[in-house]
Amino acid sequence: MSLIAAQNLAVRLGGREVLHSVALSIDPGEIVTIVGPNGSGKSTLVRALLGVVPLAQGKITRKPGLRIGYVPQKLHIDPTMPLPVGRFLSLPDRQSTARMTEVLGRVGVPDVLAQDMTTLSGGQFQRVLLARALLSRPDILILDEATAGLDQPGTASFYRLIEDVRRELGCAVLAVSHDLHVVMSASDRVICLNGHICCSGAPHVVRDAPEYRALFGHGTGGALALYQHEHDHDHDHDHDHEEHAHAG
Repeated sequence: MSLIAAQNLAVRLGGREVLHSVALSIDPGEIVTIVGPNGSGKSTLVRALLGVVPLAQGKITRKPGLRIGYVPQKLHIDPTMPLPVGRFLSLPDRQSTARMTEVLGRVGVPDVLAQDMTTLSGGQFQRVLLARALLSRPDILILDEATAGLDQPGTASFYRLIEDVRRELGCAVLAVSHDLHVVMSASDRVICLNGHICCSGAPHVVRDAPEYRALFGHGTGGALALYQHEHDHDHDHDHDHEEHAHAG
């Protein structure tokens, strides 16, 4: 059974149809990345799947008891209000110090428990948001442009962390990418969205799809790039080379 599925989904916001005829399902353990231009409805689709925006049409089904971990694109915290990481992680459900320390260590920021949220770097902040999402032991991790504020090395590092977490926990991952052309190398499926699903499939299938090329152009600028693990670099050198050559 799919963890979450949408059938014939349509969403209207402010009288405008943002999404129409969307059908998708996420299976256990799958990594699915959504790409699309600004205004294509990526975040709206995530909010619909989370149940926080009303549907104009269609339906969403979730596996009974589904646990969702959500990492938002950004989160505004009032700089005048002290909010230590430990207190943030205990909202809304109180967490033990041991459990919080364990999860913070897992995401690579083991020493920030007592630090104020407003003093964290961009990368630390996103990792704390990820830690909070993992506290619920999710069946699916939903990332809404979670790397939007990070530089390229920070983005690559965060994606590697997500791949490691997924491998260890066995959870599915639905990631919305803010970069049109960059998806995790471990993605099982890429969905290209522009108000509706233009094309979907394995990364190399989407890369070559006419619908993808029509939206995002040709040449290297229109290539679908995959973040590789650093230790895969030598192994994948020929593949990368071939991909860039193909994109030209």
